[in-house]
Amino acid sequence: MSVLNNEKGGLYIDALLTNSEDMAVVFGFARAYFFVDCIHPYALVNFLQRLIPHKTTADLYSAIGFHKQGKTQFYRDFLNHLDNSDDKLMLAPGIKGMVMSVFTLPSYPYVFKIIKDKFSPSKNMTRADVKAKYHLVKLHDRVGRMADTMEYSEVAFPKDRFNEELLEELKKVAPSLIRYEDNLLIIEHLYIERRMVPLNLYLAKANDKEIEEAMFGYGQAIKQLISANIFPGDMLLKNFGVTRHNRVIFYDYDEITYMNEVNFRVKPVAVTEEQIYAAEPWYSVDPGDMFPEELATFALANPKYLKAFKIHHEDLLTASYWQQCQKNVAKGIYEDVYPYPDKFRFCEMRKRMK
Repeated sequence: MSVLNNEKGGLYIDALLTNSEDMAVVFGFARAYFFVDCIHPYALVNFLQRLIPHKTTADLYSAIGFHKQGKTQFYRDFLNHLDNSDDKLMLAPGIKGMVMSVFTLPSYPYVFKIIKDKFSPSKNMTRADVKAKYHLVKLHDRVGRMADTMEYSEVAFPKDRFNEELLEELKKVAPSLIRYEDNLLIIEHLYIERRMVPLNLYLAKANDKEIEEAMFGYGQAIKQLISANIFPGDMLLKNFGVTRHNRVIFYDYDEITYMNEVNFRVKPVAVTEEQIYAAEPWYSVDPGDMFPEELATFALANPKYLKAFKIHHEDLLTASYWQQCQKNVAKGIYEDVYPYPDKFRFCEMRKRMK
């Protein structure tokens, strides 16, 4: 049962979930921890696992707020998986990041992310800045749209489980983070995150209906992040993933910030020939400036994607929408984001019955 507070401080039941797949989203990796105060967390996790059998004990310990126990259990599971598999760690599919290098084990549903020693020139930040962004996400309400990460130090992998391409990549982009001890490769610092299909790769193989649904989810993800006072920063499709529930989740955090730190502007219209054909912006652009119209140019250059996006989210392409959301957040007005569909809410059921 989902129990909420009303405006007068009373409690009421908002929804009843009976399907394990629906419960899985409530306890999903993109939602905030519950921070349950219980004497016997092991018993609670066992109870939850009977309701959601495909969730691991590591998932559930983390979901109820026992994050260290969740990390410990996860690492035990991972070592056990390594002992019972023989595939190689490899670079994760998709466009390589400018800040992070990402690799995966095909037989295991997670990715491993390390911060590069040097970033692309367009990324004006340090390793400490990137760590701070990931820490912000860890403590923030993720509203079901930001993937949780587990942070580890001094992680030992069998060297022979890396393919050659990945070894060369690690030595090239992050030599300061790796070292060898006997037959082990030790990574000084990394993040582990649930593997998803990058949205750009998902769309490349999607039919028209799937494209429309994915574009709806992409816009919803952005809007729900905004409602939680998060500006995603880099909204390229490659920075979002699609889960097995076909939910669109954001997972690239190096440019996120709070809404009040962004200046949402209308892009000036070129008038003169010199302005129209200028190779660089002819108008001033300050740090923190954002032009929502450019979302259509850079993230949604494919006409089919843009058309599907505009069906539900054309407002995201206007500065006025973002400015109003910014004002709402400044006034403490936050939209509720429920981890279950509206059709499960009793208030919606009553509306349909009338």
